[in-house]
Amino acid sequence: MCGIAGIMMADGSQPDAALLDHLETALLHRGPDGTGRYVKDEVGLVHARLAIIDLTSGDQPLFGPRGSALVANGEIYNYIELRERELPDADLRTRSDCEPILHLYERHGLDAASHLRGMYAFALHDPDAKSLTLARDPFGIKQLYYVETPRCFAFASEPQALIAAGLVEAELVRRPVGELLQLQFTTGAETIFKGIRRLLPGETLRVTRGRITERRILPALPTDGPRAIGEAEALKRLDDILMESVNIHQRADVPYGLFLSSGIDSAAILTCMTRLANNPVQAYTACFPKTGVYDEYDEAHKMAKAMGAHHIKVEVTADDFWRDLPKIVACVDDPTADYAIVPTYILAREAAKDLKVILCGEGGDEIFAGYGRYRRQIRPWWLGGRQRRRTGPFSGRGILFEEPKDWRDGIVAAEAACALPGRSKLQIAQAADCVDWLANGLLVKLDRCLMAHGLEGRTPLLDPVVGDFGYCLPQELKLGRGRGKYLMRRWLEEHVPGSPAFARKKGFTVPVGDWIAGQGEKLGALVAADPAIQAIAPADKVKAAFSGRDRHTLEAAWRLLFFALWHRRHLRGVAPDGDVFECLAHPLG
Repeated sequence: MCGIAGIMMADGSQPDAALLDHLETALLHRGPDGTGRYVKDEVGLVHARLAIIDLTSGDQPLFGPRGSALVANGEIYNYIELRERELPDADLRTRSDCEPILHLYERHGLDAASHLRGMYAFALHDPDAKSLTLARDPFGIKQLYYVETPRCFAFASEPQALIAAGLVEAELVRRPVGELLQLQFTTGAETIFKGIRRLLPGETLRVTRGRITERRILPALPTDGPRAIGEAEALKRLDDILMESVNIHQRADVPYGLFLSSGIDSAAILTCMTRLANNPVQAYTACFPKTGVYDEYDEAHKMAKAMGAHHIKVEVTADDFWRDLPKIVACVDDPTADYAIVPTYILAREAAKDLKVILCGEGGDEIFAGYGRYRRQIRPWWLGGRQRRRTGPFSGRGILFEEPKDWRDGIVAAEAACALPGRSKLQIAQAADCVDWLANGLLVKLDRCLMAHGLEGRTPLLDPVVGDFGYCLPQELKLGRGRGKYLMRRWLEEHVPGSPAFARKKGFTVPVGDWIAGQGEKLGALVAADPAIQAIAPADKVKAAFSGRDRHTLEAAWRLLFFALWHRRHLRGVAPDGDVFECLAHPLG
């Protein structure tokens, strides 16, 4: 896991060294183990390295047999198989998992990414073709952003690097702001920053003379419908697939561990890790002492004890929230207002003291249909079925001057694009969640909160083999016994006797609402006085939201607080020094 950036000048001139310096400096937190740089003709590339595989000879840029150069962020898990089966005659000069990309490009051109099994965002300069190729993994586990200007094409692992380098101004786009407030993430290729776009999940771009000249998309999920398979056979295949995925996701030359919740997904990963391990797995669980929310720790500890894991309890308190929130919000430049950023950041800070890699359960709900809303979405309306994300916390509450009208356009477009012939209604809902909620919400949260501490996050359930199998299971193996993830539950029941495999899904809750309510009067006045909030909501309505007690009102208050802190950092450039109250009280010039 690393940080990458680069530029291609449109007029053929050499990129300015100072500009590359700015890009590199902005990404140093992603790569504490060293930096690399490449400049040739009109192209410049920079790399900040977090060393995970091939610690001695894996520095980047890496170079191909005919002079091509590569910078990459992520891990290619099938690099051993690629070396042995597809590239046995290639002149590979390092043990890096990313070097095979260069040789695949020599043989397959823009189709090189279709041979990769991993999480990645990479840039490859081919000086002979005078082209730059960018690619992102199909699930969008790793992010990549770009700008096109009359002068150049530039890209980076984080939008803030492009702004810091002066390649684009920090200016907001209206529609994504509405999405952020209502959805807690933004959709599609357009980011919240004017002029900055995302590579879509699975997208490959070719750039020539500073302009995009070709695009391709590698889909994350199969395009066909459910496949017939019996429960007994499905259980056996699931066991083989999970074990293999967890095994290759453990390929590393550094220590690794697990984020463990009380849920099915991380419990399944722990079970596989334990079966593969010679030593106890190191597992971390967040808990919220002295609050009224459901605390995952006790159930997670039972699972950890059953598996013989070394279990580490990480307490997250109101004091942590008020002290750390400005720094946490500062790290999510591509904003996701998921309150789980708080425990994720604090867990990462703790795990990074001992480890460099963490396995996580992201993707299980989307691939194996774990969300309760999936059951509601597939029902007819007269049986309680309802539209996905039909309302947000600001809907009909009169808090904003103008309630966003087009905040659902992105998810509606995603659903339409995912509605391929043969797919079931459930599959369409799952695929639409993968396109935006997963790629632009959950995975951005994971990337930014972990990389702020130089920690790599790996997601064994977001593997192409796992995805192909889980997504195409028949509906009864996803939603059996009135529970989501039926087959995963049956697998856990079979392999960990006594586990709460069929316990009702409680969901992960952070007591943000309670913490805000406890400081509502003081906090509401500070948020209401913030210029970014004054532009979208009247002060009395903002203060009333922070004085509320119902869940939806407090959710609206949280998103206003997030947006105020985020705007100060990423639009106004205010450093996240001090706690929440000090940051909000800091005068803006």
